[in-house]
Amino acid sequence: MTYLNELMSSRELLANLTAREVKGKYRRTVFGQLWSLINPLATMLIYTIVYSFIFRARLEVGDPSRLNIYPLWLMCGLLPWIFARNVINSGMTSIVANGSLIKKVYFPRMALPIAAVGSFGFTWLVEMGVLLIALAIAGSNFWIYLPVIVGTMLLLAMFSCGVGLVLAIVNVHFRDMQHLVGIALQMWMYLSPIIYPISLVEDAANKAGHPWILTLYRLNPIERFSTVFRNLMYDNRLPEWGDLLACLVWACASLAIGYGVFSRNEKKLAELL
Repeated sequence: MTYLNELMSSRELLANLTAREVKGKYRRTVFGQLWSLINPLATMLIYTIVYSFIFRARLEVGDPSRLNIYPLWLMCGLLPWIFARNVINSGMTSIVANGSLIKKVYFPRMALPIAAVGSFGFTWLVEMGVLLIALAIAGSNFWIYLPVIVGTMLLLAMFSCGVGLVLAIVNVHFRDMQHLVGIALQMWMYLSPIIYPISLVEDAANKAGHPWILTLYRLNPIERFSTVFRNLMYDNRLPEWGDLLACLVWACASLAIGYGVFSRNEKKLAELL
């Protein structure tokens, strides 16, 4: 509890680090913070053209919302994934990138990867706000479940932070890790139902005569999070309790493991950098 108390007493430092990340992300750019909207919109446009118009991907109609708009369906899963990916990447490189600062002065090193959560969390709030406005215009009644949406966002932040904390320590020892993680994250995205519905995986597993593939597929935590977000925002219904429980377990387990690994190795970081 000593390290946790020390981290909690560094709230001002954490706020300053988060503000530094937010301000420095698009410094000296013409569009500034608008890039946080332009990037996911460009990605949405590409996937919409490829999967909706070229490959004619079958999209399930929102139940009970009756929405049938692929770009909105896509963004309900894509924005949470982009947030998780950015937090994991930034958290992983946060220690190495701030090596000179770590060598000069002591402060709870965990504040660096946590600042990544705050920085990308700010961007994510803006993006989600725009998405919710678009969903409202399309006729979605997501506002009924807004507290659950916010709660799920916090769970995803906890999960991503935990993964970032573990990788931050590993990356100090093995600098190749950031390149391997980049490849792994790209594979992780395509192995998750972000740009295609999970019904395609279910149909393929049944046709192959191996229904256990779907069970294995659903062990992916991102699958659970994307399902919950789409149930709440696109379908306008409460997710299954099993999905919510899975998100809670993944979030708590990831953060606990990340905290444990990082706090045990925190004192060695200055020597290893």
